[in-house]
Amino acid sequence: MAEMDDFIGQEPQPVDDDLFKEPVKKRRRSDRDQRFRAFPSMEQSALKEYEKLESRTRRVLSNTYQKLIQSVFLDDNIPNGIKYLINRLLALIEKPSLDPIYIGLFGSTGAGKSSLINAIIQQAMFLPVSGENICTSCIVQVNSGCCDQYEAKIHLLSDQEWKEELKNLTKLLHETEELGKEVDAWDRDDAVEEAIWKLQVLYGNGAESKNYEELLRAKPKGKIPTSRIITLKAEEAGELSVKLDPYIRAQRRDCSAESAGTQIWPLIKHVEVTLPKSELIPEGVVLVDIPGTGDFNNKRDEMWKKTIDKCSVIWVISDIERVSGVRAHEDLLNESIKACQRGFCRDIALVVTKTDKLHLLEYLRERKVGNQAIQSQREAVLERNETLKLQRSRILKEKLKRKLPADSKVLETSDLVYTVSAQEYWQQALLTEEETEIPRLREYIRKQLLDKKRRMVTKYVTEAFGLLLLTDSFNSTDNLPNEYLHMSYLRRFVEEKIQLLEKIIDQCFAHIEQPLEEGVRNARTSYRRILSGCLVRSKGNQGFHQTLKAVCLKNGIYASRTLARIDLNEAITQPIYEQIDPVFGGIFRTGKPTGSALMPHIDAFKYSLQEKMTEIGTRNGWKYDSCKKNFLIQEISAILGSLEGHILRKKRRIYESLSISVQNDLKSCYEEAAQITGKKACERMKDVIRRGVDRQVAEGMFERAQERMQHQFQQLKNGITEKVKGSISTMLTLASSQGVGLYKELADVKSEYKEMEKLHRSLREVAENAVLRRGMQEFLLRMSPSKVAPPPQNTTLIPGTQPQGSEK
Repeated sequence: MAEMDDFIGQEPQPVDDDLFKEPVKKRRRSDRDQRFRAFPSMEQSALKEYEKLESRTRRVLSNTYQKLIQSVFLDDNIPNGIKYLINRLLALIEKPSLDPIYIGLFGSTGAGKSSLINAIIQQAMFLPVSGENICTSCIVQVNSGCCDQYEAKIHLLSDQEWKEELKNLTKLLHETEELGKEVDAWDRDDAVEEAIWKLQVLYGNGAESKNYEELLRAKPKGKIPTSRIITLKAEEAGELSVKLDPYIRAQRRDCSAESAGTQIWPLIKHVEVTLPKSELIPEGVVLVDIPGTGDFNNKRDEMWKKTIDKCSVIWVISDIERVSGVRAHEDLLNESIKACQRGFCRDIALVVTKTDKLHLLEYLRERKVGNQAIQSQREAVLERNETLKLQRSRILKEKLKRKLPADSKVLETSDLVYTVSAQEYWQQALLTEEETEIPRLREYIRKQLLDKKRRMVTKYVTEAFGLLLLTDSFNSTDNLPNEYLHMSYLRRFVEEKIQLLEKIIDQCFAHIEQPLEEGVRNARTSYRRILSGCLVRSKGNQGFHQTLKAVCLKNGIYASRTLARIDLNEAITQPIYEQIDPVFGGIFRTGKPTGSALMPHIDAFKYSLQEKMTEIGTRNGWKYDSCKKNFLIQEISAILGSLEGHILRKKRRIYESLSISVQNDLKSCYEEAAQITGKKACERMKDVIRRGVDRQVAEGMFERAQERMQHQFQQLKNGITEKVKGSISTMLTLASSQGVGLYKELADVKSEYKEMEKLHRSLREVAENAVLRRGMQEFLLRMSPSKVAPPPQNTTLIPGTQPQGSEK
């Protein structure tokens, strides 16, 4: 519905050349059918019904659009109502069939993200994997399309973006020269090592000793296209994989950088990979391999956060050996939960990889006495995986309960944890394909797409029906004498309801006040302890002064591909977030109306308007003009439905306002610390940061952050009410403007209206068919023989045991 923001809530704009442009041609039937290859037959049938419904709706809209254009093509003075209609029709005709579903695979290096994607798309070794080493070095998006080739687009930093990073890298490196001595290799920290590596890869050996101006004049070793995009194509997956490997594999620092991809690796921002028609991954789903810590470059780091936030599903990837008690794993979970608060994420799951690994004798020694006897390695793995699921599901659910509202949908799901094995998916030496749980992840992906398609088509057909109602009503002259009286009454009712909505929004947002104040008090009393934890290292300052300098150069944030992310601004505001998180999530959740939930109150506002319109229409003679009543009811749904996207986009700005406010207040402090050189530079930088934070706290830094969040909430309220007022006012004006000027001369769209009415009615039939198919599928599954797979032939037995059922 976000596309409707350009047309809803605004007065119709003057006609321009685009008004008469041809709609985008629809997809060929053969291409459309290819999109369903990833689905079982029953799901294919449901999708084809929805696709057919959408296609017929687009055809009706296109015919209506053409008729309107022909009616007004030669007129110089086109009424606002017709402009509104034409723009709305064109927007619906060109609206994408389905916005992509982004599923983020979020994990530390070596967790198995790339291996998991390879297994899901059924392409072994397609993305680079390399044991324990760091492999994927940037964000990689993988999706399927209707093309016949494999294609990859490598997006590079712009010239200006690289210059910004180059300036920071040279500042970081030349601190050692200003210290007046050489820093031994063992004393270098990660920030300096990575800076040296990037410059050497791009400009050659010795680049690290050059200054910023010299490097600007230097010629990079690799060829950089002016478009800043490199496109690779191949007929086969293996061929593209070979071409793509040097661009996305993190090369070891001791290897030679001879390939084109290796030579420009530091410039790569992200990579998009498109697979040809897939029988496993449906078109419309994007799997995103997201590195766990962000990036030193501002633009890449900003993209890292935005990529996490645009994912509607996040799978936190952790291998079996790091899933318990490792800080990196907990950091990933926390970042994912924040995405639920500030972004579009509606579902989180923990995916534990490499679950075929098990030291059998250790497991048996630690296993509780009294359990059923274990006969083989396979049985031990399956038992351990099931136990792990129960334990981690309970822990994850408790963690989510502390951060999210108690009735969040993610807390109701039965699949919070998956235990997968990409290696066993290919080998099946120990586990069957089903037991690796790769098929379950594919099933989850299909369900997400099917549910989204159903919601999208339902909304699309309903909105189209509302527009046809309005178009057809323009040619009606029924009850024109009473029109002004009806609309005046309705306008007054709407104004009263909008005033009530403003009060309700104030009441919703008021729930954040107390936890926000408590969080500010907690932050004032704990910021020194938190800051000390960030600045003090157990090994002393050895090598840390360069990392700290990098933190200051980036205004309190440092992201490395190998170390934990450092964000001083977020750290010292964490006590505030801990207080507001459950309430903040409650304000922006959907579901049952409560005192704090915003969207259910907007839905209630919508229903009250629709009920009043039905009541007024029946009481005052609109029974002879059902088009008007139905148009108003449908248009109210479209107007208020578009608000959800607007609110979700504003939510991130509100949530991040606390840490951004603190970052802005501390900017001068970071800049001062970044300039420090000489002896004991690290301790002096720490002192500057501590004194700067103390000074800002004394001057009301946390209180200013509180005020800025309150201001963002106020702006959201104003935006909602302004959109509602403007949109409904425009709608009522259009609905009451029959019989004026050119409306009597419009082409007859009665046949299109009748067709659209049939399509709208068929929505229920399609939904009922889908329910019937699901019931049949569940019945067949219950009646079919149990599919218990026998152990693979080479399953290892425990010494001293025999297979069950064998003779002794």
